[in-house]
Amino acid sequence: MAVDHYENFPVASLLLPAHLRPAVGAIYAFARSADDIADEGEAQPAQRLAELHAYAQQLDLIEAGQASNHPIFQRLRPYIAAHALPLQPFRDLLSAFRQDVVTTRYARYEDLLDYCRRSANPVGTLMLHLYKAASEENLRDSDAICSALQLINFWQDVAIDWKKARIYLPMEDLQAHGLSEQDIDQACRDQRWQALMRFEVARARALMLSGAPLAKRLPGRIGWELRLVVQGGLRILERIEQVEGDVFRQRPKLGKWDWLVVAWRGLTM
Repeated sequence: MAVDHYENFPVASLLLPAHLRPAVGAIYAFARSADDIADEGEAQPAQRLAELHAYAQQLDLIEAGQASNHPIFQRLRPYIAAHALPLQPFRDLLSAFRQDVVTTRYARYEDLLDYCRRSANPVGTLMLHLYKAASEENLRDSDAICSALQLINFWQDVAIDWKKARIYLPMEDLQAHGLSEQDIDQACRDQRWQALMRFEVARARALMLSGAPLAKRLPGRIGWELRLVVQGGLRILERIEQVEGDVFRQRPKLGKWDWLVVAWRGLTM
């Protein structure tokens, strides 16, 4: 459910019911294309913002019951109607993508969580609405899982994001550990960096575990899907710990053995 490249977006999952796959595919197409507007190519910020604004106007047309000539929204509109999907999550995603265009640093952890609220949590919200399971309790736990996944993705991609001139580690955390942007540029792996990454890993793990009961509470396929998502995120955190926070020389990711571990842990949650 993390937004960055949608690595956890269950578009083609075998656990996703066939009748929901077209709707999930349409949501994915919207999110993927909007994210590309914000991130890909050589467009200037003003052009990116203008294109994202045009997407927001398309959502306004849907809300007003008017037709669209944009293929992304022509595809999306029937599923919004059929599943009574709220439009606010789509608008929140666009807000996050606009922020990506203009914001490259986050002073406080709370600022980063606010970004996650709009960049990751809407995906979980929409999935719960598709499954007719969007209770207050479920939405709360989904938000925790989605934000945790987004944070885990940030911790994985410190080096990748630095090449894009972005830092998602809160600046207050860098300063508290005696680190600066120059240390990221120099791929610092000393005790200060290791301590910072242990801190961030523990923070993301606690957030993930706070939402994990949702995976056991939801029945059927969505519950099993979510178990794998939760355990996959937790396993990546273990991988970051195993390399002592060195996300510079090799991006921590899951291999075949890891997925066996994830599957077993999902079964035994």
